[in-house]
Amino acid sequence: MLKTIFSRLLQAIPLLIVISFLVFGMIHLAPFDAVDAIIKPNMSPGVVHVLRERYGLDKLFLTQYVLWLENFVMGHFGHSIINQQDIGQALAERIPNTVILVLPAYATSVVIATVLGLIGGRAPQSWAGRVIDTVTAVGLATPSFWIALLLIYFLGYAANLFPLFGMGSAHQPLDVVWHMVLPYITLVVAYFPELARYVQSKTIGEYQQDYVMVQRAFGATERQILFHHVLPNVLLPIVTQIGQSLPLLVTGAMITETVFSWPGVGTYMMDASVKLDYPVILAVMLLSATLVVIGNLLADVLYTMVDPRVSR
Repeated sequence: MLKTIFSRLLQAIPLLIVISFLVFGMIHLAPFDAVDAIIKPNMSPGVVHVLRERYGLDKLFLTQYVLWLENFVMGHFGHSIINQQDIGQALAERIPNTVILVLPAYATSVVIATVLGLIGGRAPQSWAGRVIDTVTAVGLATPSFWIALLLIYFLGYAANLFPLFGMGSAHQPLDVVWHMVLPYITLVVAYFPELARYVQSKTIGEYQQDYVMVQRAFGATERQILFHHVLPNVLLPIVTQIGQSLPLLVTGAMITETVFSWPGVGTYMMDASVKLDYPVILAVMLLSATLVVIGNLLADVLYTMVDPRVSR
């Protein structure tokens, strides 16, 4: 187990360096740089030059990249060009807000998707299987912002049951939960259709295996086949999916957070994109890429724990 983790970590380090170089390079190729976002019409060329020197934009590309990467590794993400706020401090404040919204929504989605996927995969041609197939198809075709707008209108505006925007007071947990209901429902509806389709497909595949026929020949009930044989094999790829979903805890609710004005990483990234705040964009993009690599590593470790044969 430890050998597998160590091997994956060694593979992840050069991958992260390549990703960081590509991310920095793509930002560097943008038609505007970070200083362009704060230049005012009445600024003289001398002032603009001083600003470029201050942010290191007068240096060569590779020099800028190395300095930026060194600071990032040390945990210094720089400062926002727009408001001069420390990016690391801003992320530390916003990441917990995103996690408390995304984590319960994704966990709920996994449970719902597993139940519906097993029901739909066990008898795909039954009425229940067809209803589940239709529901997941509609869910996959419906944008999350449209779901959010419908919830805002019917449950927030028309029925006046829940707050429409914001997070409420952090000192009042019940107020936070009350503000969280609509974005939570939005994310559950957005997440579970794809997972349910995945579970359903795996379940159908398992029922076509020879061992199911053998178990039926030995007199096993459908309940025993489902819970003792099919379910464990279906859960293996679900574990992998859970590990790979780690980046969702940072950027997985960008649209939903923006619609509901939830003060998380998503709204932070969206606001930075609109204002061309490149240091923030760089930090969030690389953080997300890092979580992708860590998520894949976590998926491999979880898979190895569930099925030790993988490490052999």
